[in-house]
Amino acid sequence: MSRPADAAVLVTGASKGIGAAIAQALAADGWAVGVNYRGDADGARRTVDAIEAAGGRALAVQGDVAEGDPQALLGAVAEGLGPVLGLVNNAGVRADGLAIQMDDGDWRTVLDTNLTAPFRMTRDALRPMIRARYGRVVNVASIVGPRANAGQANYAAAKAGLIGFTKTVAAEVARRGVTINAVAPGFIETDMTADLPEGVLDLVPARRVGTPEEVAACVRFLASDDAGYVTGTTLFVDGGMSA
Repeated sequence: MSRPADAAVLVTGASKGIGAAIAQALAADGWAVGVNYRGDADGARRTVDAIEAAGGRALAVQGDVAEGDPQALLGAVAEGLGPVLGLVNNAGVRADGLAIQMDDGDWRTVLDTNLTAPFRMTRDALRPMIRARYGRVVNVASIVGPRANAGQANYAAAKAGLIGFTKTVAAEVARRGVTINAVAPGFIETDMTADLPEGVLDLVPARRVGTPEEVAACVRFLASDDAGYVTGTTLFVDGGMSA
């Protein structure tokens, strides 16, 4: 089944970086895009402006995915743009530290935002997708999920859990015309990787960081009609680190 012409997608954490690039890539592919943000209203506005300047449709939607009501976010996008048949769970946070020194708050914050929030958003988004017999969910995981990175026990646990969640729910809804996949970026040029230690690129076969646009291109494919038979998989965007 082809994507309905009036379909909208919600991209969480889309005010900058990877999320903004994903929002613009999906808009270029014909989706109406809900641009979610927590506090960066100016960044969300810039993302919306860029989409509209290119001839697309977009709406900024404020909300904290870790603490807010998923139905409220999805409802705002549906009311403003059309039925939400796409969801990209991109919003994420880090609170790095060795496990022996990590407090409960840093563990909980990272798990709540990076794993529990995608579960809650996906759970509530699936119902209209199943009714429509069409849906696309893409979760932004990380190379850190399957690959150890000292100092990120909370982040790695959340991203590994997100990959497992993706595979399991994909199997549950595969017969309903809904696909659920993940992308796992490596080192991408964003605010979250601005503090990379010297020499870290020696670990990357490509010997460079990736760009948000390169991640967005992979999400665009997974959200497209061309990926209708692709579900439950994780696409690594990491310059060869997972090879």
